[in-house]
Amino acid sequence: MKNRNRTKKAKFTKQDLFGWCILLPGILLFSFFVWVPLLTSVKLSFFSTKGFQTQEFVGFQNYINVFRHPDFLAALKNTFVYIGWSLIIGFFTPIIVAILVSDTVLFKGFFRAAIYFPAMIPGLASTLIATFFFLGSKSGVMNILASKLGLQPQVWLSHPTWTIPIIIILCTWRGFGGTSLIYMANISGISSELYEAAAIDGAGYFRRVRHIIVPSVMPLAKTLLILQVISVFQILYEPLIMTNGGPNNASISIMQLVYRYAFEKFDYASASALSVIICLILIVISALYNRATKKKED
Repeated sequence: MKNRNRTKKAKFTKQDLFGWCILLPGILLFSFFVWVPLLTSVKLSFFSTKGFQTQEFVGFQNYINVFRHPDFLAALKNTFVYIGWSLIIGFFTPIIVAILVSDTVLFKGFFRAAIYFPAMIPGLASTLIATFFFLGSKSGVMNILASKLGLQPQVWLSHPTWTIPIIIILCTWRGFGGTSLIYMANISGISSELYEAAAIDGAGYFRRVRHIIVPSVMPLAKTLLILQVISVFQILYEPLIMTNGGPNNASISIMQLVYRYAFEKFDYASASALSVIICLILIVISALYNRATKKKED
């Protein structure tokens, strides 16, 4: 009996070691690109710095300076406005597109490729294209179309009310294709027996969508929702390139404020402090969301 137990234990140890060897490269890369920068930022946030070199321990002074910065509240407010518009525009779009394409009989492969095409364009290139598209001069594409309709040209990106929705429309156009494909994969896994039962009961198209498709994609949608919030919270180069945070800080994001600290003022201590604040906010949002969804499920 002892020999058998030793053999089983040795066999388990070899399998376990083999599994860790497979995971080791990913763990090392994750630690190097995520944990090391995160811990370095936490360390820098408590010191005064000269470049990346720490000088003296200042405690929470960098955090106080960040909170007192005149652009902090505007950047934080705008970031939540970005999230709100992304939920209005960008959350339901991939679900609707996935349902429509899944019900398509002809050219389904073409439509799948077409909706994913914007995701293949580099983000910087698509942002530059959108900038020229919404130029406030007569040469902007939107103003050319407006002139054809007899309308006056508009300063699209200089209007405080329009800047954030326009940026979110761009982000949605570029990113909804990949999310739609994920929803399509989920919809394709729905049992055909459910559709047959619904047809026998005389359920129409919208009733099938409401009672079969929507409940099946809801667990996936809950996960993608929090991932979308985290992603939009870190929006940077769209407002940076299209409006540079303007007009009058109407579109500045909190990540753009980090960029200004780090690459315009070279104040890496304050940039690190603000990065830690962002991390803590995202942790709190994720925890509250998980708690709320868990209570609802219970």
